[in-house]
Order: sequence, then C-alpha cells, then structure tokens
Amino acid sequence: MTKKGERDNLILTGFSFTGKSVVAKGVTRKMGWSLVDTDHQIAAIAGKSIPDIFAEDGEGRFRELERQVLKKACNRKKSVIAIGGGAIVDPGNRELFARSGVVVCLEAKPKTIYERLIASKQNEDTVARPLLAGSDTLARITQLKASRQAYYATADWAVYTDDLNPNKVVDEVIRGFEIISSRRNDANYVESAPVVVTTATESYPVFVGWGIMDDLGRRMRQMGLGGCADIISDEAVFSHHGARVSQSLKDAGFEVDSCLVPPGETTKNIETAIKIYDWLVERRTERGHAIVALGGGMVGDLAGFIAATFLRGLPLVQVPTSLMAMADSSIGGKVAVNHPQAKNLIGAFYQPRLVLTDVSTLATLPKRELVSGWAEVVKHGLILDAGYVKFLEAHAAALASLEAQPTAEAIRRSVAIKASVVSEDEKEREKRMILNYGHTIAHGIEAATDYERFLHGEAVAIGMAGAAMISQRLGLIPRDVVTRQNSLLKGFGLPTSCSGVDQKRMLKAMALDKKVRERAVQWVLLEDIGKTTFRNDVAAEDVEGVLKKLLSD
Repeated sequence: MTKKGERDNLILTGFSFTGKSVVAKGVTRKMGWSLVDTDHQIAAIAGKSIPDIFAEDGEGRFRELERQVLKKACNRKKSVIAIGGGAIVDPGNRELFARSGVVVCLEAKPKTIYERLIASKQNEDTVARPLLAGSDTLARITQLKASRQAYYATADWAVYTDDLNPNKVVDEVIRGFEIISSRRNDANYVESAPVVVTTATESYPVFVGWGIMDDLGRRMRQMGLGGCADIISDEAVFSHHGARVSQSLKDAGFEVDSCLVPPGETTKNIETAIKIYDWLVERRTERGHAIVALGGGMVGDLAGFIAATFLRGLPLVQVPTSLMAMADSSIGGKVAVNHPQAKNLIGAFYQPRLVLTDVSTLATLPKRELVSGWAEVVKHGLILDAGYVKFLEAHAAALASLEAQPTAEAIRRSVAIKASVVSEDEKEREKRMILNYGHTIAHGIEAATDYERFLHGEAVAIGMAGAAMISQRLGLIPRDVVTRQNSLLKGFGLPTSCSGVDQKRMLKAMALDKKVRERAVQWVLLEDIGKTTFRNDVAAEDVEGVLKKLLSD
C-alpha cells in the first residue's frame, strides 16, 4: 500500500503509435520536469537498437533491461517517464509504478494505430516495432492490444487520442495527473496496485481501495466498455450504493438501468433468473451491453449467471459490496444459481471484464454479515500463505474495526492469492480445488438448513474447523495447528461448531457436492498453516465422527 507523498512522477503508457514520445516531450515542457524515455535508455545500455535487441538477444533480454531502467527511472522525482507499450504487463513493474507516480495511458483504436503506423512509414520517420511484424499488421495490432488491455486499464487515468491533436492530448494528460494527485491527497482515499487475473480465456483487472466507487464508469471505459449498463443488485445494497454507482456510469457516458431482487441466498434460483431474463428482453438488451453486479456473493453469482447465459454472453462487471464477495466470489468467474437439492449446481465458469472493490462499502454491512466475510479471508492464508495468517493475527483488532489502510491491504492480499490460483487453474481441475477448503462441510450445513440459518462464511468457518479435525485424525497436522486456526476464526467472531443440524441431510448434500469424483468426496485438508493436500480416501467413520463432534459442541 502506497503512502501519500511518495508518488512524484508521471508515467506515460500505451500501445505503439498512441503518441507517448511526442506527448511526453510536450508534458515535460509544460510542467517543467525532466524527461525519461525508457526505450532510448535501454538502447543506450545495450549499445544497439530495440529491434536489434529483439532480433539478436530475444524479448526476454529486452524485458530484463527494461526492468533495470524502470527501477532507476522510478526512483527519480518530478519526471515524466515514457515507457514501452509492454512494460505495464509485468506485475513487478506495475507495483513500481504505483509507488512512483501517476500512471496515464494513451488510448487509440486499432484502426487509428494502424493508420498512424502507415503514415509514419510513408514519412520515413518510423522505428521498427518487432512485435508488430507480420503480413496482417492490423490484425496483429488488434490481437496484441486486446491481450494487453487489462493491463492498460490498470492505469490511473486514460486519454483517448483518436480525435485529438498532440497539444490537446498533452493538456488532457496534465489534467488527469492533477485530478488523480488531488484525489490521493484526500485522507479518505486509499488505493493499492491493481491485481490482474490472467486465465486461459481472459485477463482482467481487480481494483481494490477505499473510496474508489466513483471510478467505476471510468474504469469500465478503460476496459473498452460503453453504451448501456444494466445494474443487477438487491434492494438493500442498491439503497446504499445504487445512486452513486448509477451516477458514475452516467458520468462516463453509459445509459443506465437497474433490476433489483430481494436480498438473501434463497433468491439465487432459476425462477429469479427467468424474471431477470424477462426484464432484459423487455429492455431489448444487446450483446454488447454490460451487466454490473452490485452486491454480495449472491448477487455476483446470480448476475454472473445471467451474463454468462443471456445472448450467449454479456460483458460482466463485478462490484462486490460484501467482504465475502470482495475477497473471494467476485474473482475467478464461478457463477451459478442454486438447485433445491444443493447449492450452485446450475452454473458456469464465466470471467468478468473487471472487478472494482471499494472497501468503504463494508461500513454499511450488518455486523453479522461483515464477520461472516472474514472466513474466506482467513481461508486464503490457511491454504497458501502462512505470512498472511501472521498479518491477520497481528491486525485482527484493526480489521474488525475496519481501519481503512489495513483492511484494504488485507483484501488486496486475499485478491492476489485468489488471482494466482485462478490464473493457474481456471476450471477447477487441479490447484483451484484448494479454494474449497472447508466448503464440503459448509455446503452440507447450508443445504441441511435450507440456506436460512447460517450465512455462507459462518458455514465455511465451521467447515474449516471440521476439515482441520479430519486432517488431525489422519495424522496430517498436530492439535496445535487446529487450535491456532480455530483461535483465529474465533478472533474474528466466527463459529467453529454448531448444533441442531440434521447430520443425515448434511451427508446427503455432501454426496452431491461439486467436488465428488467417482462417488468419493475430494477433501481439501491441511498439512500445515499455508499448506494443503487433497484426499479422496477419508473413511466414512472419520467424517461421521467429526460431524458428530461439530454438531454437538
């Protein structure tokens, strides 16, 4: 998390032929700052041109030199730093930019970029772009720019250069820099470097901060969305945040409408989905219209299911307002509705175009729902990051009281953990299964109580307590690991046992769980804090013994 006063530079990014070099010089003159052109410095260090570096040493060597130059440049003050079009793809570079300054992206349509390239060749003042080589240059531009769009969208500001002359672009860059700098001086505004989720099918940014809701429309435009935006939300959430979200979208030029559903998990069913389909048909929604899911996990799942299935797919934007959704369910593209027999049986994998998480919205949550959300946060540390568990233990009091800086940092770390898993295993075939730690028992508890008694996080916390007990029974972990896990859960006010639940109904629901393979439950168990394993050989008597203890305590 960046401290105020650390960012004194302006970093200029964008695709080739969006005008970075010319605009950087103009901004430098107007602001009276110094100019750093990283491509020029890379060439000077290598003693050869950029095309020759690519041809003789490969892109890997170029990126290595680029990182060296960027690290030195970003340690400067009051500098305009023009970076190469691919530099922002590197996560380490993005972290560096977030600490160093305001990032402004110059945008242009692929056709505009192509026309500028052709004009430059005719004027004989172009430099060869190795990554644009090929017979169909426009197609290559379109493809490469699309592959980078999620990274360009992480910039703090964007200027659309298609219809602007260079002087106007310079003015707009400076205006954006001043707006972002002013916002960062606001004590109520906290932000962190965006996380980019990259799967086999999609790449998209996740923005986490405190007080960033007004950025939604602008961020959607930066991802190439425009036209109409249909908000799907529940009545309670929309009463708190609907007006602000709608205004942000309207300010960015979107036509906005909204469809509200009753709050609660019982709403997430095929009947509700059909009602929303009817609303979209009446509204004459088209394939390019965006679905904005404003709410907690239920809304995110339901709206995501609608987006995945209506017209064979609409752009989806997740705007989570519950802790559970922020840390977990809004990321990774799992969307679904419930079946009467079990949770989330009807669904799909469908990635959003972006996720915007304004942590300040947590202040409007009922206490019980807020507490419930910490279960998924704790889970991420337990399964993958022992250091994160220590962070949660050390900051438990500050997190429970929603202090802006540590809370935003905690959620961003959870987002990064979830993103790393999803990026590696989009369709939950291997590693992503570890995210189900505690969920087998949790889904059994929820189904056995008709989704009415427990919030999802409460059930997950109890499920993790049960999974840890199974882990201990199998000799995978000692008792002190179980104790440490449960102490952390209890420290956030989460339950680790329950009573009055029908064990037979639980077992029946667990047998229908999505993690069942060849009629055997694939258990996610602990080997240590931050380390998990899969087991499909857990004896029925061990499961029943643990459930009996969970349900009697």
